[in-house]
Amino acid sequence: MDYNAIKALHIIFVVSWFAGLFYMVRLFIYHTETKEKSELEAKILGDQYKIMQKKLWFIITTPAMVLTFVFGVWMLLKNTYLLTLPWMHIKLTFVVLLLVYHLICHRIMNQLKRDEIRWTSTQLRLWNELATLFLVAIVFLVELQTTLDWVKGTVGFFLVGILLMIAVKIYKHFRQKNKS
Repeated sequence: MDYNAIKALHIIFVVSWFAGLFYMVRLFIYHTETKEKSELEAKILGDQYKIMQKKLWFIITTPAMVLTFVFGVWMLLKNTYLLTLPWMHIKLTFVVLLLVYHLICHRIMNQLKRDEIRWTSTQLRLWNELATLFLVAIVFLVELQTTLDWVKGTVGFFLVGILLMIAVKIYKHFRQKNKS
């Protein structure tokens, strides 16, 4: 198969994986917020969220992750020179961290399946932003590669993270204000 076709498939599955992760954590947030509902509403909504989470996880998110790795490894096997580049080492570090993020999401899903709500909706909103940071870091590394000034890139990465956390806090403030 042509390298560019493999790369295109890799990108398609990366997009699918991130879409699944973003939506999955939104479902966790909604599921967690059912504890604020009546017992009957919480049961009905919780059962529905469990079904949605299971289908999203095992039909879209995890298969997309596996195929992302398959096509990513295939690209590296076709172009081993990439493994000598410092930006690729950093990208692969972020990919490993994203895999850990994926596994933690799996654990959260299993906890919610057992009706163990350990995270607040605000904590989950912040958790969701971590995936956004991984996405930003990986895309910038791939696109800018050696042209990126690492100091500016690192500072920018943390600034984006801080801005996302501030946005979540502002959202929480307005949400609580509107409940009153």
